[in-house]
Amino acid sequence: MRKTIVVSGFPGVGKSTLFNNPNGLTLLDSDSSGFSWLNQAEKIRHPEWPANYIQHIRENLGKVDLIFVSSHDVVRDALVEAGIQFTLVYPGLDMKDEYIQRYIQRGNAGAFVALLQANYEIWIHDLMKQEHCTHVVLQPGQYLADVIKKIA
Repeated sequence: MRKTIVVSGFPGVGKSTLFNNPNGLTLLDSDSSGFSWLNQAEKIRHPEWPANYIQHIRENLGKVDLIFVSSHDVVRDALVEAGIQFTLVYPGLDMKDEYIQRYIQRGNAGAFVALLQANYEIWIHDLMKQEHCTHVVLQPGQYLADVIKKIA
């Protein structure tokens, strides 16, 4: 059984890019939207959320090198409550403009970009205060791939 590292990554840190170019690592990119919504179009939450997501993570521990998970507060709280160790990867507080450009360049919807633009500082401050995890703060121009050896 291998040691699996759970990486909770802020949007735009490069989870999907690393997943598509794993450099010899076995990775699982666990998009939370498949677990959190019963009907996303009608905004109906899954009644088992986030327990179903935590169960999915538990079921894959020991099977892959890294599991990429959401950085939403409810997920972080559930990971802590479940006793699952995780590494939290996020940009520095002063990198808002760089991240907004990342979202635009990768083709995110305007509503997504606006949501992150309005909440960036609040969310980064929340991540900075997160307890019971390992913090990795990306520097300007850095992506998850640049720090993955430090994490793994």
